[in-house]
Amino acid sequence: MAKKIEPIYSIREVVYSQERWKLLDDLRSKAIEIMTLLEKVGIESIVHGSIARGDVNKKSDIDIFIPEVIPSYIIERAILDGNYQIIKREITQATPNHAVKAIIYIDERTRITFPLIPLRQRELEFYKFGGKIGLEELKLKKRVPGIDKRLMLIIPTDYGHYEYSVIYNALEAAKILGISIETIMERIRVLKRRDEIGRSGIYFKKELNDNETFEGVLKERIERDPSLKRLISKRGNILV
Repeated sequence: MAKKIEPIYSIREVVYSQERWKLLDDLRSKAIEIMTLLEKVGIESIVHGSIARGDVNKKSDIDIFIPEVIPSYIIERAILDGNYQIIKREITQATPNHAVKAIIYIDERTRITFPLIPLRQRELEFYKFGGKIGLEELKLKKRVPGIDKRLMLIIPTDYGHYEYSVIYNALEAAKILGISIETIMERIRVLKRRDEIGRSGIYFKKELNDNETFEGVLKERIERDPSLKRLISKRGNILV
């Protein structure tokens, strides 16, 4: 079940149990292994969300993101050479104005996402909104602030974290996270709408067959979808 937006209240402190700290270490250890495999072939990646912030729970996913357009076969080969399996591959586009992204599932809770067309600054800021961290920072056990799906700003502490709603503190949150106030307000609108009416449909989503490539599916989409062709013409630098 998706997290609901929390009611607005003053700041509160959350102290983690030993079990929670261990879970964070376990999830981060797996993320480090996968990100190291990518680094060996020259691919820089980040992890974002609760693993970056530290406020993990038993349902937390490992979300690894590659911010650059990279040939998919290089990423897939790095994963397979590291003795990981690929159980599913998807291509998605949230709306006609958003970048097309590829998702590789290593298991049901571990996935690597990367763009098939260049991202806008606003799309890159999405990852800072939730909190993002790189491989070297993970190794140093650093944690960063970010906003969760309840619209709570999570600020790490030595004992856990502080949290408070960003609904009436958007400007302060933007300064803390180093992103635009427009990004904060857009995410507030999206998450509040999702809280009210449930998850809305995604513009395009396809699971790939074994004989398909991400770039091949993207090429077919460009030929069939005029709006995607226009988007590509604005952003360029695609690998098809």
